[in-house]
Amino acid sequence: MKRSSKIAVAILATLGLGAAVAVFAHPGAVGPGMMHGMGPGMMRGMAPGAAAGSQGPIGGPMAGRVQHDEAFAADMHLVRDMLFSHDRIKRTVTNLPDGIKTVTESDDPQVAQRIQTHVASMVQRLNDGKEFNLFSKTIPVLFENKDKIKTTVETTDKGSIVTQTSSDAKVVAALQEHATEVDELVREGMVAMMRNARAAMGGGPVR
Repeated sequence: MKRSSKIAVAILATLGLGAAVAVFAHPGAVGPGMMHGMGPGMMRGMAPGAAAGSQGPIGGPMAGRVQHDEAFAADMHLVRDMLFSHDRIKRTVTNLPDGIKTVTESDDPQVAQRIQTHVASMVQRLNDGKEFNLFSKTIPVLFENKDKIKTTVETTDKGSIVTQTSSDAKVVAALQEHATEVDELVREGMVAMMRNARAAMGGGPVR
């Protein structure tokens, strides 16, 4: 296992996310049928008091919020795969007066398919109010205001183009900040995930 992977597993284990550890450390360890349970995005999970079957609330506003629904394991696998192939993903973000337009693509057909599947799953989660959140401070805002967001998705040969808009200034700001969070994950992969996990624990930046 790569050193960065070991560090990520250690951090996630400290946070009590046993399911996340299994998925990130062992790609085949957790199947979609083993768990009930990350936007628009990368994701309504563990609210204060904790969801059934979870490890209890984790400190900090960006703590991993995990809802064990039927798509949880599959979504975790997709996130893991994209984090480890982040260097094959190209992403551009355009801030609009009322939201964002993102273009996320890859020249690798497998990665392109994962992008498309992930986008479709996260949009469905937003529509259904089933949050899947790994250390994002903006996703809770977006899910709490999901009825104020208009989402359109265009599938391309290499990925997806997503446009999300809102008439609520607070939601627009959250959409744009979330796009920045995703940009960091695409640019840095597991390094960004580890940094977000550390921040959720109230610690300093990962060096």
